[in-house]
Amino acid sequence: MQNRNKTPQIVDAIHFDLKLKKADHFTLDNGAEVYAINAGAEDVILFEWVYSAGNWFEEQNLIAATTNFLLRNGTVKRSSFAINEYFEYYGSYLNRACYNETATITLHCLKKHIHELLPVVKELITESAMPQDELDVYKQNMKQRLKVNLKKSDFIASRLIDASLFGDKHPYGKYSKLDDFDLLEREQLLTYYNQFYRNGKFVMFVAGKLPADIEILLNNYFGDLPMGTVLEKEIKAQPAKEKKLRIVNDENGVQGSVRIARHFPNRHHPDFSKAMVLNALFGGFFGSRLMRNIREDKGYTYGIHSFIQNHIHETCWMISTEAGKDVSEAAIEEVYKEMKQLREVPVSNEELLLVKNYMMGGILGDLNGPFQIIARWKNYVLNNLPEQYFYDSVQTIKTITPEEVQHIAQKYLQPEDFYELVVI
Repeated sequence: MQNRNKTPQIVDAIHFDLKLKKADHFTLDNGAEVYAINAGAEDVILFEWVYSAGNWFEEQNLIAATTNFLLRNGTVKRSSFAINEYFEYYGSYLNRACYNETATITLHCLKKHIHELLPVVKELITESAMPQDELDVYKQNMKQRLKVNLKKSDFIASRLIDASLFGDKHPYGKYSKLDDFDLLEREQLLTYYNQFYRNGKFVMFVAGKLPADIEILLNNYFGDLPMGTVLEKEIKAQPAKEKKLRIVNDENGVQGSVRIARHFPNRHHPDFSKAMVLNALFGGFFGSRLMRNIREDKGYTYGIHSFIQNHIHETCWMISTEAGKDVSEAAIEEVYKEMKQLREVPVSNEELLLVKNYMMGGILGDLNGPFQIIARWKNYVLNNLPEQYFYDSVQTIKTITPEEVQHIAQKYLQPEDFYELVVI
């Protein structure tokens, strides 16, 4: 029996021996790959279909996102209302999302209802109608939402910094305009849907308390779908020449939205894992240097964050905050001061240990449950990373030295490499 009078031993998280539960992997008759995590105590399952159907492949702005949104808004058999009622009746949640390279359909449901729900998901994939009335409502709603968002400095800043980094014609940098919605036509959506969904390529991710016959079940429902190939398409970024922008979006605005960003190698680069440690130290959590300086000491902002925004083809390192417009420039100066400090002075072992423990704790939390585990596997699969990447990253966190952190800072935290934007 545990002795309650004795204080438990405190162990640093860096001493944890973290293991990534291995995903089961099998292939359906049509060549579709499936990754599955059979775990969890509750009879709940996540199914996710990931299609190579993001805006990387569209020829006209908003085609990919609109097609993805309208997937569940009506088929040849059911109206949008009937579809929503059906999934709600079975206590399930069906969502869809469109990203740069991929677009997804995600279903959360009880294990006992999968035979009622999976055929309807297949119906969405094979028989979506893209009704004109649903398209009209979508266009009206999205234009109204965009009009509201265009008044917000943070919204404008996020659009413009991406456009500066990659170019406003690049999938990572282009953004929607009101006129783009007027150009959307149903026939365009049906063409895109037919090419990238009905005859597209998908990967499946499944997690939860899975039935013993999950492979047979998925093969029966989805193994006969046409399986296309990914359209290889090379698109080069065209960064802006001007690296410092100041935009007045609202003459009466009292807040400045600050974005500071640079291009950065993707996850396959040997510096990436080390840079993730540096990023956490710099501005990646509540106890970071940027937060301590600019929030707690100077009081310029409620929060400031640094993150590495990973895309499949290209990546960027971003610092983001909202500050009073009269202190926005001062906040930028402090960001560069913190960069300089990291370049010139090695971090103490005590501070680095705090960051390491924080990061290890974050990974431990990400492994808490089948849905979180399959999300990590999804990240690795879509980025073409091996299982060993997990263990290499953990080892980097555990063993990185102050000198290595300083070297990465000297290499990547150089002010002249960053784009700088303030929107008021």
